[in-house]
Amino acid sequence: MELKDKYCNNLSNYSRFVTREVKIGDLPMGGGNPIRIQSMTTTDTMDTAGTVAQSIRMIESGCDYVRITAPSLNEAKNLEVIKKELRAHGYQTPLIADIHFTPNAAELAARIVEKVRVNPGNYADKKKFEVLEYDDITYQSELDRIRTRFTPLVKICKEYGTAMRIGTNHGSLSDRILSRYGDTPLGMVESAMEFLRICEEQNYYNIVLSMKASNPKVMVQAYRLLVNKMIANNMNYPLHLGVTEAGEGEDGRIKSAVGIGTLLEDGLGDTVRVSLTEDPEFEAPVAMALVNRYVGRNTNENNHQHKSFNYIETSEKSYYSPFEYNKRTSQEVLNIGGSNVPRIISDLSNRSEINPSTLFGIGYNYAVALDKWNLTDMASDFIYTGDKTIDFEIPGTLGVIVNSEVWQKKETLTRHYPLFCASEIFSAHKTSNELNFVAVEINSLTEALIESIKKIKSVVLIIDTFTQHGMAEQRALVVKLMALNCNLPIIIKRNYKDLEPANLQLQASTDFGALLLDGFGDGTWLKAENCGGLAHLNSTTFGFLQATRTRISRTEYISCPSCGRTLFDLQETTAKIRKRTQHLKGVKIGIMGCIVNGPGEMADADYGYVGVGIGKITLYKGKEVVKKNIASEEAVDALIGLIKEHGDWVEETVVGGKL
Repeated sequence: MELKDKYCNNLSNYSRFVTREVKIGDLPMGGGNPIRIQSMTTTDTMDTAGTVAQSIRMIESGCDYVRITAPSLNEAKNLEVIKKELRAHGYQTPLIADIHFTPNAAELAARIVEKVRVNPGNYADKKKFEVLEYDDITYQSELDRIRTRFTPLVKICKEYGTAMRIGTNHGSLSDRILSRYGDTPLGMVESAMEFLRICEEQNYYNIVLSMKASNPKVMVQAYRLLVNKMIANNMNYPLHLGVTEAGEGEDGRIKSAVGIGTLLEDGLGDTVRVSLTEDPEFEAPVAMALVNRYVGRNTNENNHQHKSFNYIETSEKSYYSPFEYNKRTSQEVLNIGGSNVPRIISDLSNRSEINPSTLFGIGYNYAVALDKWNLTDMASDFIYTGDKTIDFEIPGTLGVIVNSEVWQKKETLTRHYPLFCASEIFSAHKTSNELNFVAVEINSLTEALIESIKKIKSVVLIIDTFTQHGMAEQRALVVKLMALNCNLPIIIKRNYKDLEPANLQLQASTDFGALLLDGFGDGTWLKAENCGGLAHLNSTTFGFLQATRTRISRTEYISCPSCGRTLFDLQETTAKIRKRTQHLKGVKIGIMGCIVNGPGEMADADYGYVGVGIGKITLYKGKEVVKKNIASEEAVDALIGLIKEHGDWVEETVVGGKL
């Protein structure tokens, strides 16, 4: 990869990107320190007892740092009381003040706590969603205004030894940044750089940076671009990783793993916060599960043992951009590749028996009385059965993959397709005229094999890996195909064994998600032994496809994790909205506890539900206010009405077809 695209130490071998050490109380971050875990309280900061109690639960769940909102001077003052109470209970955990809009609160908090977080999009600006034109002179005058506003905080942090996070959020870029850079990862990076340059002018370097977005694709691109800019400018500030407004439950965990895990795979990240619409003590264990995968990882495991890695490390040509999404071009084979959504292969090979009820877990429900299949929005496309064939009529949308030796004996079976191992296809006495799967890994995928196999237009490649840093190996394999102008479709296959279902979900979302975010993959094959039931594996697969926005199968909820600014019960409200709208495939709904996390933080949501006062909700269509100050007890019905009004409502139905 060209130097201009460099964003990590090495694309082939796992290696932590070395950052400068930042002092945060007695628990430094960056440098050679472990990746730190943190979360944020959801209590009212003026509720000292409640905030202290919740902070203790967070610390005991694994948090190295505790962040607390300080929206005004009153809350900033109370941080001192909270800190004293925690110290009295024997907890020395560094505290972080979260600041939006209020420089005076930040300046006070910086004298009390170990770290302050500021958002460059709203520290000195109020977002009006206005399209403004700036020439160089007026743009510079705006920067001078920001310098005047921001410099006092920098001087206080320097004097008191307080650390600072400059935390850019995708949805709260200033109108000034949007006017020059647009709503882009580059705009996110430049927003932080403006504030960072002011810090460096004051010789203040105790800084952490973040580039959060609710869309993992945008988030990953922004962090990579930030590191690329730092490398070009001889900077190495620590990185705070997080997918903002990730949501709750399975969706929130998968989305977080896709974004955070993708960056961890390339050695990026010095602290992690998982943002779930749940009590904060449930966030740290998820963050720890993501991070612990890299503790003691062998940095030399893949070290130059595969010549294929040279395509990605030493080529003078970049075959893909890590800073923008472009799907790899592939030819269409049957319903795989080309413009098709990624296809899903469910592995049933380890089952002693396969019957119609087996397919329930992968989205197919057979109604005996009606003699028909009902298909859900999460219906798999293919099943792999190994040496077993299917002796009952399968749904018309389902294909069966069997080992090539079996297929050649029963080639007339309906919608059954052979799986060959690498060059085995060339010695087979019979191949399918429609679709042949060929399994390869980086050692078997020689240049000679590529040159021969790319001439067979019915082939889909299954790319497999058996190494610890498998994502990098598969990435190198795909780049090798691109370098040799092979545009056969590829199915990403990963293998797992003996994992808790929750850990399987996080690891698979990381491994598949990292490749899908780069535009690699025309399908997925998740093989897991003793890692949870078939329905769990299927839901996980559709989940990480949804999170990467490569295949949409469900409603997406952009829901903030709550904090002391929240004006209603986020968990309860999110559950109510989800119950009414979860069948609206492809619709994105933002649920925000306050105006700070309102229209900006929702970023690309189609509809927004935002708390603006006690018991008052404002509804948005995109970033536009459409209904103000609705009573909270009427607001969910009003949201449904708004969705209907704009033509995005459908009644919940089951799609089915007769055998």
